[in-house]
Amino acid sequence: MSGSLWLKPPVTVTPLPAIPRPRGESAPGTPAADGPTVDGLAATDGLAADPVDELAARLDDFVAQAVHPDEIAALLESDGMTDDHIRLTYGRADSFALAEALYARVERRHTAPAAPPAGPWHGELAGCLLRGLVFALPGLAYVLAAPLLAGEQGRFGLPGGTIPLLAGAVTGWVWNQALSHRAYTWLGLGDRPAAARALLTGAPAGALAGSAVAFAVASPGEIPAALFAAGQSLYLAAATVLLVLGRERALLLALLPLGGALPAFRWDLPDPLRGGLLLASLTAALAFAALVLRPGLKRGAAGRAGPPRAASLPYGLFGLGSGLLVLHAGIGDTLVSGAGAVVALTLSMGPAEWLLHRFRGESLTRLRTLSTAREFRRAVTGTLVLCLGGYLTVLVGLTLVATLAWPGAPWPTLPRVVTLLLIGTVLWLGLLLQAFGAVASAAAVCLIAAAAQTLEPAAGPAATGGAAALLAVLTCVLLVRPTAHRA
Repeated sequence: MSGSLWLKPPVTVTPLPAIPRPRGESAPGTPAADGPTVDGLAATDGLAADPVDELAARLDDFVAQAVHPDEIAALLESDGMTDDHIRLTYGRADSFALAEALYARVERRHTAPAAPPAGPWHGELAGCLLRGLVFALPGLAYVLAAPLLAGEQGRFGLPGGTIPLLAGAVTGWVWNQALSHRAYTWLGLGDRPAAARALLTGAPAGALAGSAVAFAVASPGEIPAALFAAGQSLYLAAATVLLVLGRERALLLALLPLGGALPAFRWDLPDPLRGGLLLASLTAALAFAALVLRPGLKRGAAGRAGPPRAASLPYGLFGLGSGLLVLHAGIGDTLVSGAGAVVALTLSMGPAEWLLHRFRGESLTRLRTLSTAREFRRAVTGTLVLCLGGYLTVLVGLTLVATLAWPGAPWPTLPRVVTLLLIGTVLWLGLLLQAFGAVASAAAVCLIAAAAQTLEPAAGPAATGGAAALLAVLTCVLLVRPTAHRA
């Protein structure tokens, strides 16, 4: 499974426009321009106009399209208007009181919805499904490697080799999630060479870390599993490079040799063939990643320090929490039932991404067309319910398909289906909060649920259900506000 499974480009928020000022008036907190003023206002021939009416006229276009006074208050505060300045100049207690006065004085006017801009939020369904496919295809590597990894009984009642495989995978998820956020930040700043340099230094370091952790926790009889985990770490590094830089088709081409695992569901393949298919796929992924990084590295060294590295830490923690939840979903009554759940969750990430796009696009349309905060709240809540319900429906369908396609797979029991839906709810809502900048909250909730499930497996459904409920509340509180969608 790709370590970039839950990556989304960080949303860049468009700065609020500066408040236009009449000639002779300076911004709050700056020295006044030369010329006579009365209480901070430009003087006229006789009586000064009502300052609130004057400000309403200057902000007419912005105020007319505001769905809630809080949007206006955000503009006032971004312009540096303090409460003292507002009391002295406009006779209102604070920015919120002034925003309500402006909102009441300007008639609502909304422009026709514009076509969604091109960008990471606005992908086509086919592109999102392609990403879901490349997320899931690496799972075939485990089918090819299963006989090669068979050995003595592992620790803690797990099959041999499980611990180094899980340790390497989780390390890769955490590292590559944080690395991808940093590279996406550079891309958002328009500096693709800097993003390539970040990936060039970070991806090999992540592969080394994943390999080192896998070998460190492996017992003497688990060396083959540790070697496989090292190859998995190299693949995760290459996949991160290709996915962040938009080369999904190249990654799909590199994964084609893993299609040789399909006959292995029915027939026993020779070990040299299994190993050759694995090496061919890994070599192709590494070669494509190197080719993609080469052009950007010829433009010289970076000229600025870039975004702080600490800003990427919450994204890595979100990768850790969500990755552990998916691993718990894979611990089923049988290996086959657990693998089917992981395959379904992994494939569902493609439709999940498309539904995130749809939610974003529908919300922006409502922001441009609705005239009251109550209407906007109701519309966004309905869109959220439809998108989440659509994702969970797809997840159930993929689970049934995986069960039918996997030889000997038992039908999932009702408790397992409920647990799977709860994990899917946590993942989708967590991705949504992450995309709107609330990644710290999403990471904290996922980590707490994963820790509770790790310490007490029997409490898994309760912990996941609590996490899903908490994320639902956080999502509703954040996303019903119009200001959250001004991006």
